[in-house]
Amino acid sequence: MTPSRHLFGTDGVRGRAGADLTPELALGMARAAGDGKPGSLAVIGRDTRRSGQMLAAALHAGFQASGLDTVDLGVVPVGAVSSLSKELRAAFGVMVSASHNPAPDNGIKFFGPDGSKLDDGREAAIEARLGHGPPWTLVDGEAIGIQSRMADALDRYVERVARLARFSFRGIDLALDCANGAASVAAPRLFERLGASVEVHAAEPSGTNINDGCGATHPRFLAERAGGRIGLAFDGDADRLIAVDEDGITVDGDAIMAILARHYHAREELPGDTVVATVMSNLGFKLALRSLGISMVETPVGDRYVLEAMRDSGAALGGEQSGHVIFGGEPTGDGLLTAVRLLEVVAATGSPLRELRRVMTSFPQVLRNVPVRVKERLPDAAPVWAIVARMEKRLGDTGRILVRPSGTEPLVRVMVEAPDRPEAAAIADEIAGVVARELGGLDVTGH
Repeated sequence: MTPSRHLFGTDGVRGRAGADLTPELALGMARAAGDGKPGSLAVIGRDTRRSGQMLAAALHAGFQASGLDTVDLGVVPVGAVSSLSKELRAAFGVMVSASHNPAPDNGIKFFGPDGSKLDDGREAAIEARLGHGPPWTLVDGEAIGIQSRMADALDRYVERVARLARFSFRGIDLALDCANGAASVAAPRLFERLGASVEVHAAEPSGTNINDGCGATHPRFLAERAGGRIGLAFDGDADRLIAVDEDGITVDGDAIMAILARHYHAREELPGDTVVATVMSNLGFKLALRSLGISMVETPVGDRYVLEAMRDSGAALGGEQSGHVIFGGEPTGDGLLTAVRLLEVVAATGSPLRELRRVMTSFPQVLRNVPVRVKERLPDAAPVWAIVARMEKRLGDTGRILVRPSGTEPLVRVMVEAPDRPEAAAIADEIAGVVARELGGLDVTGH
């Protein structure tokens, strides 16, 4: 039975930097993770948030106090932390990032020596050791860890991803939205290295403009600027990719996976003819896979749950509608690698992205994010589940409703799919109103 966790959500620990996520907490987490592991190694990267240096410094200090040497990777995509953790056989990799969240937030993601995010049990063990507190295992003298800097960390990562590419992208015109985040240097360097013609947007990080009206959660920003190019939009730590086709139409994670699944299936490169996706995937995605003769394994939201199911099922492709995509043999999602794999299909088929995306037709999907004070009470909120049951009966087999707590924010997410968008919106608003009333909501925001 997995111990309960309070700090860790579906994607590490997140909060407002300096308020919820303090340097004291970061130091304590590193001490808790490293306690009893002297002589090991931890590698630490970050995105471009102003608070990243502060939190990374605290993590370095905590690990060093536990006897671990640390390596500073600087500002790198999360894929670099994962791959370099594995390459260096580090006990821990840590990414300081709140992913797609706004600049005042930050987060801490732990990776293991295989480059994968820690599972629930290991996160719970860190949290339990932190809660127990001192005394820590005594480390002094020459046993205290030291810090070094890997100046070529970004170059090593870019070169690794470039070597994985099966085609040149010469002749492909790209527009990149780097979200003023960790992809700001890496993405232009990678795709120019692979021969594409590259136009770059949102690659001037100030420390406070990450994800600000740009990036994977704001695809219209790139759609308005791409000018007929294929658009690639990343989030703050570059583990997500949302694409934009030559007509400015958004190609989300479901559509990307459908394009890849059809391509691999046709070439008999899709083990078990199986794809792994989460409960948030669009009904149109499921129907597209079914029409292709491809099975789908469904998981809870969170890319590490996708990875676990991929390993259990032997699947080589999985991901989330939000743009996290994982490939067989890779320990985590990487938005830049996802972009490479998507462009390989464009290069291999000679088809524009506008044609490839027609592999699936999305059902109208309405999402309401309801800020609440007590999201933990959702399972026991009988009025919420009563209205959900009533609306599910109304939709029948033509739609779907999903109500779940966010794993990273004080929100309850209400998602409704239906053939008719106004009907989906009306149902979502009605359910969201009940959620707000029952769980102390403040207001309702669409997403």
